[in-house]
Amino acid sequence: MPPISFLTGCRRALRGLGLAALLGSAAPWALAQLHTQPLNSGWQFRLADPEAAKAHPEAADWRGATVPGTVQTDLLDARLIPEPFHGENEARLQWIGLSDWEYRLAFDVDAATLSREQVELVFDGLDTFAQVSLNGQALAATDNMFRRWRLPAKALLKPGRNTLLVRLQSPIRKMQPWLLKQPYALPGAYDSQFGDEPKGVATATYVRKAQYQYGWDWGPRFVTLGIWQPVRLESWDHLRIEDFHVRQPRVDEGVAQLAAELEVQAGRGGSARLQVEVTPPEGAPFTLTRDVVLDPGRNALSVPVRIERPRRWFPAGYGEQPMYRFRASLTQDGVELAHAERRTGLRSVELRREKDAWGRSFAFVINGIPVFAKGANMIPLDSFPNRVTRERQRALLLSARRSNMNMLRLWGGGYYESDAFYEEADALGLLIWQDFMFGGAILPADTAFQENVRQEAIEQVRRLRDHPSIVLWCGGNEVQADWETWDATLAFKNKLSPDERERLWSANLKLFGEVLRGVVQREAPDVPYWATSPGVDLEGPSGQMDDGDMHFWRVWGGSAPVETFLDTTPRFMSEYGLQSYPEMRTIARFAGPQDLRLDSPVMRAHQKFGVAAGPDVGNDRLLFYIRKGYGEPKDFASFVYLSQVMQAEGIELAASHLRSRRPRSMGSLYWQLNDVWPGASWSSVDVSGRWKALQFHARRFYADTTVTALRRADGTEIAVVSDRTQPQDAELRLRVSDLDGRVLRSERATVTARPLAVTPVWHRADAELLQGADPARTVAEVELLMQGRAVARQTVYFVPARELKLADPGFQTRLVRDPAGGPDAWRLAIKTQSFARAVWIDFGPLEVELADNALDIRAGEEVLIPLRATASPGDLQAHLNLRSLADSTVR
Repeated sequence: MPPISFLTGCRRALRGLGLAALLGSAAPWALAQLHTQPLNSGWQFRLADPEAAKAHPEAADWRGATVPGTVQTDLLDARLIPEPFHGENEARLQWIGLSDWEYRLAFDVDAATLSREQVELVFDGLDTFAQVSLNGQALAATDNMFRRWRLPAKALLKPGRNTLLVRLQSPIRKMQPWLLKQPYALPGAYDSQFGDEPKGVATATYVRKAQYQYGWDWGPRFVTLGIWQPVRLESWDHLRIEDFHVRQPRVDEGVAQLAAELEVQAGRGGSARLQVEVTPPEGAPFTLTRDVVLDPGRNALSVPVRIERPRRWFPAGYGEQPMYRFRASLTQDGVELAHAERRTGLRSVELRREKDAWGRSFAFVINGIPVFAKGANMIPLDSFPNRVTRERQRALLLSARRSNMNMLRLWGGGYYESDAFYEEADALGLLIWQDFMFGGAILPADTAFQENVRQEAIEQVRRLRDHPSIVLWCGGNEVQADWETWDATLAFKNKLSPDERERLWSANLKLFGEVLRGVVQREAPDVPYWATSPGVDLEGPSGQMDDGDMHFWRVWGGSAPVETFLDTTPRFMSEYGLQSYPEMRTIARFAGPQDLRLDSPVMRAHQKFGVAAGPDVGNDRLLFYIRKGYGEPKDFASFVYLSQVMQAEGIELAASHLRSRRPRSMGSLYWQLNDVWPGASWSSVDVSGRWKALQFHARRFYADTTVTALRRADGTEIAVVSDRTQPQDAELRLRVSDLDGRVLRSERATVTARPLAVTPVWHRADAELLQGADPARTVAEVELLMQGRAVARQTVYFVPARELKLADPGFQTRLVRDPAGGPDAWRLAIKTQSFARAVWIDFGPLEVELADNALDIRAGEEVLIPLRATASPGDLQAHLNLRSLADSTVR
């Protein structure tokens, strides 16, 4: 804040200009700039539950707290609890989410702040049921983790020291007594496995809180409480810019017709000048000016902006990601009263749904280009959101981008990500399919719940709508599918009267079909809305093959063979997956040597699939697919390795099939990209940021130009798939060899890869390829060459992996320094004597960044794998370990 003498001088100067009559002499608009006082440091917390304190008296004393944060992480920092992810600690820490807690802060407020007309206490996020009091006076009660709470505080503040108290109630203990009195409980996504809620009585459905924190089939149950977003005191006089948005009604190659829209809160009326400065990615900025009259209360202002031949923002692989900066300011006689800034990329977005030969299309069209969506579903990065740094976010998004992904679906059972996350996505050109936070359960029918959601949606859409990466707002995850097909919900529906069924489902239809749709259409009309995934935007049943998006779980969930993927061609596959375990270094985060067996209590605790049906369902399912495709693992480490091989090869089969069916299918988003903790899951990047085999495979099967070689009942279909916007000349080489490297036959063809299309090249029957050779000792390799360099390779097998007559590959390795890459750059040369399938390279405890892994190496071939490591050459050689299918199963 400026010193008082300066403020007095400003008032005198304005009076001299004759503005006092218009603005008022007490506090002119020229002094209206928003002042922010952060309130994130100095907090303390304690257990505020007498019953829980009997068992945990050490937590009942006031201790230092971190804001933003959670009770669990504050307890961990105070060394009052063990690491939540280790061993069976999850079960031991459930008492935390069942208890009430308090946070307090003593802070000073100066006279200048109290002299402002408006002083507000702003919580960007409270988790979740909180009573806020200031200097002993109740200020607010909150009930939504996803909302910002702006609380008028001037009347309760005093000069000098003030005390802020936040009491947080256990959402389970708060909601459970009420729910047990209701005529029925809505079926939740997952029942608690710890007995803190009766089976079939899940309170999570009724609470606006991240649903995954109540437990999911890939993550633990840690019901967090806390001040999970920043806190501040904001003070201002007369006006404040509440919102600034750059709407994009038309963007094409020739022109961008935009509208800079502001919402201004004014304490009194008066005139001002609105200026919008536009700074392009290159070139000089320009300013647009408009005189406005502000009325007391909320004011909506708009300035048209026209940009000739704009530099447009494109998804990764289709162009650059230039960003424009827009700065809006309100001034009077050259004095700035308030300002706001936005950075955004200019692009057009269309969700194209047109009737065609296969039904009705589902395709994202960005700047007029139909984009095949290549990516995965993303869940939160940690059970405790405050542990997620921007560096972790960026590392994960870089992993996606380096694997040639162009889209991520932010799943609806987590939370809306931070501004920093979307800024990184903007910079990397990653398209974001953004779910509203509904994770897969029928929702309450009361109007208060819907109004709470509506306010949440308004706030989140306004916060995020200027990010060009967001290309879809989706109502939620699997809500319609739940109502129509899930066994527990069908049984629940049968117990309701017809009128009650109609009332309940009508309320859900209203929420997803009207409330959320209406928010998006009003607040972000340039981006499409989709009611629920999977679905057809509530125009019919969910899960249709010829319309809308599909979640396909017959493979894994229904134990269907992975080859079933080849018979499944939806218009857009937004979920499908196979499980695996993380690598042994990540497993060591939660398990000791004594725990390395599938039936150990620790390993069972970190496998969440199917726990309601029994402790071994998930691991049994993994073994089912491993044994069916590859054989019996010879030990635990081999099981872990084979789980990743099975997952990678199965998802590659599905993704390659979907890409080979463009434009009938226009999207492949496998489940899932990442983890919230170390354990078995469907992820391709584990919680430590380490790539599983699937992530390496994804970089190959999601390449912008690649070859697909898909073996079906009548032979192998070979085609070139291109996401490029221009035709490409290439050569295709087919080679059939035995496992010792002897070439049995070969074939070449020149091909022009059509842009944004699939170019079929060959169809070859097994008999034509094998010509009498032993199918268990023979492979066919298809390579795509451009300018004489191999850019893609696919291997065709004629028998399941378990039937291949693989010999010891006879690995020969050497490390070669790469002087051009710096002191930590090396190349690992690997040569084999016999065909090596699914080669996995690791360096034990050493952290080594490999450019490639999880690959096949033909007999006699030498491959060079770039890597980065700070370890010495001797340590790298000493810890180098190569694994392949030949040494991983019981023979």
